[in-house]
Amino acid sequence: MEKKKEHLDRIVGAEYVFDDPQTLEAYAKDLSFVLPIKPQFVVKPKDIDEIKMLTKWANEKGTPLIPISSGPPHFYGDTVPGAPGCIIVDLSRMNKILRIDRRNRIIIIEPGVTYSQIQPELVKYGLRVTMPLLPRGNKSVIASLLERQPTLISRYNYSLPEPLRNCGVVWGCGDISYTGHAGNGSYSLDEQWNAGHIPIDPRGPNATDFMRLLTGAQGSLGIVVWASVKCEVLPSIRKLFFISANKFEDLMDFSYRLQRLRLGDELLLANNKLLATMLGNSDQVRDLKEKLPPWVMIIGISGRALLPDEKIDVQEKDLTDLVQQYGLNLQSEIVGISNKEMIDTILNPSTEPYWKLKYKGGCEDIFFLTTLEKVPHYIQIMNETANSLNYPVSDIGIYIQPQHQGVSNHCEFNLPFNPNDLKELTKIKELYSKVSEELIKHGAYFSRPYGMWANLVYNRDAQSTMVLRKIKKIFDPNYIMNPGKLCFKSL
Repeated sequence: MEKKKEHLDRIVGAEYVFDDPQTLEAYAKDLSFVLPIKPQFVVKPKDIDEIKMLTKWANEKGTPLIPISSGPPHFYGDTVPGAPGCIIVDLSRMNKILRIDRRNRIIIIEPGVTYSQIQPELVKYGLRVTMPLLPRGNKSVIASLLERQPTLISRYNYSLPEPLRNCGVVWGCGDISYTGHAGNGSYSLDEQWNAGHIPIDPRGPNATDFMRLLTGAQGSLGIVVWASVKCEVLPSIRKLFFISANKFEDLMDFSYRLQRLRLGDELLLANNKLLATMLGNSDQVRDLKEKLPPWVMIIGISGRALLPDEKIDVQEKDLTDLVQQYGLNLQSEIVGISNKEMIDTILNPSTEPYWKLKYKGGCEDIFFLTTLEKVPHYIQIMNETANSLNYPVSDIGIYIQPQHQGVSNHCEFNLPFNPNDLKELTKIKELYSKVSEELIKHGAYFSRPYGMWANLVYNRDAQSTMVLRKIKKIFDPNYIMNPGKLCFKSL
């Protein structure tokens, strides 16, 4: 142990190597049901060179590395050590915004850059990053995109990893490579930029798109050290509209039509419980839930640099006509929730405490990809399973986020619970396990298989599991990167 610490001290500096019990305990677990395991050390490298040296040393010593770039709390078990003797590679020191390019609407950032850090800087250039729904302020932008967390504007989703474009990665074998258009030039970003090579196109290098391997990999193939991200022009005018319904089915056909026409920007569907948790504090959630309609669709329209008022006016008229065709009612506010209040909520990171924890202190999420017409059946499965275990259905938040220009949809169930109540904790564990199994049996596509979902997914697809293990063997031959995740149990 002492010799190992000396090696780490030489690589990242003694002040950035931690082995005190309090620090190790903080990284040993998260808010998921994954069993805690203490790491051996926590290290905080400052640049690519230190990461390369760490990776080379880890291969020589057979020591597992777990990259982490977001601040706590963590929820899905992907950052909890899956094997003893791991070293946490905390990338929070690598928090530089390397370049902001207004003309091409591209930013290049390091993995420690968070949503609360990036948005104020982009405003100065008239840009913004399309975010997920209320991310933590200390959530790494790159980690969020690598995890394929759904963003709010489906018409900008030309592929599921959007707006992630190019990456620099140190693979588990110790080699470094650049993905996408950046992979066809020098390993100096400055040299590429000066030569006019802007890292926009995610395809490549050449005919191979290595960036796809990194998304959803939970840090099991390598460590991303920078990424280019596509931005949107910051609107000068925004409006939100609400459409309420008693049943989810009443909104399905309209949602498909809206996305086919590429009308509007933000688009999401939520039940009353989820909206109440977003908008109220812990004391207000229950009352607000009773006032809200069972289902609400939120639609955002915006006007940017050229003729913004005219664009808003045209979109609003088109939206009004379309809503009337489907027998729905377009509202500018809902039960006293104003446009400004909702815009301030959904277009910014979550306030503290994190919004999903406000109601009871704990929350488990079950999410997957599907199509809209299948959602009612999945809601039925969730409600029937919850009733069988005496879990209150009225506490379940439901969030539907269209993705990939409406081709697929992120379906998410939020299950709040009191983590200090042992009886309730036991019930939520059973519900989480039982309903996950039922959902996957009925075709729910768990594209991000965290924790127990990994076995449910990979036990059903032996061919894909074999291919992924071959890829792992190529890029991380000694299995040092986050062992125990996905289908990578051991060498």
